[in-house]
Amino acid sequence: MVDKMERGRGDAFLPDRERYELVTIRLPVAATFAGLVAGLACGIASSGFAIPQWLLDTIAVIGRLWLNALQMTIIPLVASLLVLGLTQIVAAARAGAAARRFLGLVFGVLIAGGVFTAVMMPVLLSVFPIPPSASGFLTEVSGGKQQVPGILDFLQSLIAPNIIAAAGETSVLPLTIFFALFAVAITRLPRGQGERLTGFFHALANTMLVLIGWVLWLAPAGVLALAFGVGLRSGSGAFAALAHYIFVVSAMGAFILVLAYGLGSALRGISPIGFARALLPAQAVAVSTQSSLASLPAMLESSQKLGLRPSTSEFVLPLAVAIFRATSPAMNMAVALYVAALAGIEITPSAAVFGILVALIISVGSVSLPGSISFVVSIGPIALAMGVPIEPLALLVAVEMLPDIMRTLANVTMNVAVAGAVDGTGVGRRDEAVG
Repeated sequence: MVDKMERGRGDAFLPDRERYELVTIRLPVAATFAGLVAGLACGIASSGFAIPQWLLDTIAVIGRLWLNALQMTIIPLVASLLVLGLTQIVAAARAGAAARRFLGLVFGVLIAGGVFTAVMMPVLLSVFPIPPSASGFLTEVSGGKQQVPGILDFLQSLIAPNIIAAAGETSVLPLTIFFALFAVAITRLPRGQGERLTGFFHALANTMLVLIGWVLWLAPAGVLALAFGVGLRSGSGAFAALAHYIFVVSAMGAFILVLAYGLGSALRGISPIGFARALLPAQAVAVSTQSSLASLPAMLESSQKLGLRPSTSEFVLPLAVAIFRATSPAMNMAVALYVAALAGIEITPSAAVFGILVALIISVGSVSLPGSISFVVSIGPIALAMGVPIEPLALLVAVEMLPDIMRTLANVTMNVAVAGAVDGTGVGRRDEAVG
């Protein structure tokens, strides 16, 4: 049974509207995608002409300025979101047994997704190799190959003697560990002190979201400038390379979708067909809106069809929307590993482990962000931790609207599956409930 203190709605753990709600930013997603297509097309069309060097240099500078502006927001935004996200996790863990069961399932799913991608992504890329034309995404927007530190170097870098210097050097691992511990420490402070510190990071997060919102409003121009160079170098093969990238990354998200069907069916004692039938309305909203929050009412309706107790679904599902994004480690690791393969960087087992660790922690802080922002905030630290160049992300963010369909679909399905697993009783009537 759900504890008495857990009978209240799970949106008690959603960001408080006055104190913990992050600013809402509407981003020019379609315009950014159009900028990518236009830039590639113009670059391809211009490949047979003699373009003045000054014009090429000017276009390159525009792309580089936008890229630098995007990179400068990563560390402060990640730090503030980590603190806010982890304090919510700790608060949820204190709520009672059902909340702890939920968190156990959450971390189990996140770790499983990261491990699956680390193992299967190289296999998938060996079966479906990256097109040679994809190298154009790396040539001028990246500093070239980066050396991946060995395991001893990784262990030594976990704790930074100077956190300010670590931020200046973009040392993601020690920064992630520091702010994760910092967030846990905040929860041990007297209530007033903890609220003041949380309020500071809430204000910092909102400020950085406004700033990165301005940067991403310039994304159509920045992406167009970067894409022009790619089209000039890669020709029409650039479109094939993007299609390959979308397919491979979405395939890692499909694992989470299949896992959700298996988890929901096995732990609820119903057939996969019955589970799928009950989820169709919520999945339709997820695909059309690409928003887990917008899908929440439909998820509650699907939970009712599955026979979940309202006290469970109304607690777990809003909480899942607030702090759980099931596909994050799987698909974010996939992007980082794709860029690593593109750059010719060999990811050692130790680097993969630390990439999964960063992906797991970072996913907590990015669950309530728009797709374009969470793409940069979530994948940038993973790539930096594994020694992978992050510059190609500036172009890949333009097509994130397509893999994001798989992200939202799998996230919504997994949210309901986890709610069913937390409910965990009344198995005998489930087939009847969805029949």
